[in-house]
Parts: sequence; structure tokens; C-alpha cells
Amino acid sequence: MVEYRIDRRSGVATYLQIVHQTKQALRLGLLEPGDKLPTAREVVEATAINPNTVLKAYRELEREGLVEARRGLGTFVRRSLGGAPAQTPLHAELTAWAARAREAGLDRDDVAALFTSVLDDLFEGDHA
Repeated sequence: MVEYRIDRRSGVATYLQIVHQTKQALRLGLLEPGDKLPTAREVVEATAINPNTVLKAYRELEREGLVEARRGLGTFVRRSLGGAPAQTPLHAELTAWAARAREAGLDRDDVAALFTSVLDDLFEGDHA
């Protein structure tokens, strides 16, 4: 099951953080078709956010065809996003790289900026 982490300082709307984290879990194979998402109540208890925010995120995921709400049962994953499973050699290499970056004194935002810069350079022109 996915555990949402809300960064109130990120400037990203809370419901979008839930959407992005769910999509990331789908890409990494941490969530698969048939898996149940945490209930709105469970997310509220873990993150202290408004239940309507959770429901808004789940509605967005449903609109995108990734999950489906089943009345009285919960919200379930409909489809995966494929991508790289969490336990691959690439994951291990990236983990080691991130650990070296942290040891070098970079904080989370520094590492994210560096990684995003590399992705932007590498995939330039791949997106419209």
C-alpha cells in the first residue's frame, strides 16, 4: 500500500502531490491493478489533510482511468503505468548515487535540481 508524504512547503497543491505519488507508485510497480488505495480516512489520519483533498485526488486519478471507486469497498487500481520496477539494478545504482550526493553535502532540493537538470538535458526534445 502507498503511504503519502505531503510537503506543505513545495508549492504543489496537496491533491496533486497525492496524484503524483500514486502515479510514481504505479510506474515503479509498487501499486498494481487490483490493489486498493488507502481510504480517505486513512490518508487524513496519516497526513492531517482535509478529506475533500484526498477525494479530489482520487477523482482526478479516476478521471485519468488509473483507479476506480467501488461503492462501499474503496478505490482500486485499474491499470499500471509500466516503467521501471522499484527493485532493479538501475534503482540500486540511483540509490547509491543519491547517497553519494547526500554525503557530499547536497540536500534533497539540491539533488532534485541536479537530477532534473540531467533529465532535461538528456530528454530535451522528447516532450512537446
